[in-house]
Amino acid sequence: MTTATPPDRQEAPLLLDTEPPRTLSFSDQAAFWLNLGVSLIGFSGAAIVLFPLGPDAPPLPIAGALLATLLGTVAGIAMVAGTGAVGTLTGAPAMAVLRGLFGTKLSYVPTVANIVQCVGWGVFELTVIALGVSSLTHDRVPHGLVIVAAGVLSTAMAIWPLRVLHILRKYVSVAVGIALIYFTIQLLRQPITELPNTSWSGFFPAVDSALAVSVSFVPLAADYTRHSRSARTSAGAAVLGYSVAQFWCYLLGILAILQAGGNSEHIFDTFLGVTAGWAFFAVLVLRESDQSFANVYSTAMSIQNLLPRVDRRLLALGIGVVVTLLALPVHDFTSYSNFLVLIGSVFVPLSAVLIVDYFFGSGRNGWNLAQNAPARPLMLLPWLCGFVVYQLCNPGSIHWWVNFWTKAQDGIGFHPGWWSSASLFSWLVAAAVTAVLVVLQRRRAPSDADA
Repeated sequence: MTTATPPDRQEAPLLLDTEPPRTLSFSDQAAFWLNLGVSLIGFSGAAIVLFPLGPDAPPLPIAGALLATLLGTVAGIAMVAGTGAVGTLTGAPAMAVLRGLFGTKLSYVPTVANIVQCVGWGVFELTVIALGVSSLTHDRVPHGLVIVAAGVLSTAMAIWPLRVLHILRKYVSVAVGIALIYFTIQLLRQPITELPNTSWSGFFPAVDSALAVSVSFVPLAADYTRHSRSARTSAGAAVLGYSVAQFWCYLLGILAILQAGGNSEHIFDTFLGVTAGWAFFAVLVLRESDQSFANVYSTAMSIQNLLPRVDRRLLALGIGVVVTLLALPVHDFTSYSNFLVLIGSVFVPLSAVLIVDYFFGSGRNGWNLAQNAPARPLMLLPWLCGFVVYQLCNPGSIHWWVNFWTKAQDGIGFHPGWWSSASLFSWLVAAAVTAVLVVLQRRRAPSDADA
């Protein structure tokens, strides 16, 4: 007589075409997204929201920074929740879902982009863990040793992902919540002084920065929500858990920067400077490993879209080694803001195309997610339109890239102002173009049937 495996002992399938177990409850997923929303990078990322136009430009007022964080976080995670719901309904991981949108071969384009971004995020996360440990120990622990230890932990977690999510719910989320409450109380006990010469001119770039952090999970969400019991559960858990966590994280970051007189370079020192701050900060440093774990695991799942017969555990092991080696020589994340702009411009419009076509277009009748799913090249058009709109509104700060898009702006007579939201405009344009294609396909369908 055999006994069923308990839900908290079941694991993700080893191969792409295996039906996933539906073992994640609302609390499992809410805890997972809460932990993803709290990040040491988020503390430093608050500086980008507070100084959205650069350190030499006027900062946002406190109210503007908090409002931009709230709007960007909620809008971004709503996009994530929508794509995650598709993963729940289809049971497929994130990049395999795109087989239905673009066809199998064309789905390799966003798959490669996602592999690059996940590896980049993985390097960032290992680097920030090392910086956190450096602040805790006053540089007494070698950088390389921390990177290797964090890489080994992240890789091991990626091999047993569902068990890790259950552990996060039971233990880690509670410890993280206590640490956040403690730091909030300690920071609010200190006087908060508004920075001088504030301006609302950078409000929408600040919204885009906060949104880009949350929307970076668009091409990862279905890797986890495919194990949810319902789309409503997966979407609700993502929005609630992540929104609360990221807003809270940025709030603490903004408070810490203000108390440091606007200096964000030593933001970790502010947290360590409060009574017993080292103990609670250590919890947040250790918790950062779930960010790097998520990136290693999702990179493995993305590669499985290209190599569906390869065991995901072997892929996770290989990716963990690569990310760790790439992180060894990195000692800061000065290119972080450029990375966010790149992520936003690629995945914000992609989420719009995915959501509109699945819920209102061909996805209503069931997408073809098989290995031989036919190409749908026309669906690349709205994605490209959204990408172009994003770049026209916010091309980032890489010199040659900015020059190209500045000339494009001059050519069409469009120059973004304070009102320009690259993320919002990009998403709406991509959604609108997709909606037009959906309508045209519906009108053509009866004609095809008659023929």
